[in-house]
Amino acid sequence: MKIAAIAPSQVPSRTANSIQVMKTCNALAQIGHELCLWVPGKGSTDWNSLANHYGLSTPFQVSWIPSIRFLRRYEFSWKALSQAKKWGADVIYTWLPQVAVFTLQGGTPALLEMHDLPTGMLGPGYFKWFARFNGKKRLLVITHALRKKLEEYSGVHFSNDEVAITPNGVEFERFSSQPDASNARKQLGLPEQLTAVFSGHFYTGRGIPLLLELARRFPRIHFLWIGGREDDALLWRNRLVEKGVKNVTLTGFIPNQQLPLYLAAGDFLLMPYERSIAGSSGGNSAEICSPMKMFEYMAVGRVILSSDLAVIHEVLNEKNALFCEPEDLSSWSDAIEILVKNPGLRIKLARQAQADVRKYTWKQRAKISMKGF
Repeated sequence: MKIAAIAPSQVPSRTANSIQVMKTCNALAQIGHELCLWVPGKGSTDWNSLANHYGLSTPFQVSWIPSIRFLRRYEFSWKALSQAKKWGADVIYTWLPQVAVFTLQGGTPALLEMHDLPTGMLGPGYFKWFARFNGKKRLLVITHALRKKLEEYSGVHFSNDEVAITPNGVEFERFSSQPDASNARKQLGLPEQLTAVFSGHFYTGRGIPLLLELARRFPRIHFLWIGGREDDALLWRNRLVEKGVKNVTLTGFIPNQQLPLYLAAGDFLLMPYERSIAGSSGGNSAEICSPMKMFEYMAVGRVILSSDLAVIHEVLNEKNALFCEPEDLSSWSDAIEILVKNPGLRIKLARQAQADVRKYTWKQRAKISMKGF
């Protein structure tokens, strides 16, 4: 099947939405579809560079379309759909409600992937239009919590054929085939001591202030912070110096191709989300999120410490992770003390998480998304 994917993400970039789009397209190509992705922008990037940046394995076509920013990407939407039609697309897969509506109006099947409630002046109206539109369509949502919110928001209850719960995923083989923590640290030139790893951006709500305090409280544990924009990393490096904290390493951005080894260097993998979580485009995702790093953590086979948010329990539970109260330093300190003293518990939780994550691969997600199309 020829799938035209149309996304608003900048490619290449380091944002989570950009990574998610590229992983989704890679998986659709892996299961045998011919795919072309259209994104806004000028110029192009060669496949090898994209593959290293995003950790991709199966080539697909990427096309960039210049657009005028103040038109809020509606110009891009029309141009992308026009090119997709000329390309001979059998189905449109998009993250833009207006593209899904325009597609259905033209009589082509549409899949709309949503990670949040629709935004902007026109986005909410287009989503409600999509929800009520007849035609072959499917809404793809990352959590049950988000489905409930979207149905309440639109006043439409989607049938089981019209909606699928598709959490984010992982390339299981890439992450599960890493060396043990000691050898991973040796390969990366990291100190040989108990290591706690955090990966991702340093946006508000990701728990970075708590991580700093944990590093101060546990000087014998090495803390590895992976990722973050350059300005954010510099800010926190300066704060660590001000506080006299010397047991934290900040890596800055790490290409996805190299990420599994860095995660494998940890004995504990941390998700210290706060009660309100900001994303790359703002908003609060604490009630509806499906963090990509959660699945990567599970696959690499290290124990996970996570904030106890209701939506996280759609995937994690007391058998495959240890939970802490959000923003509560004492709760997190107690959990780390438990794991330091009980390596058997670390192994038990990590093995269960690695077994459970096998159903959350990007390929499996792609098959669920396209079932019946």
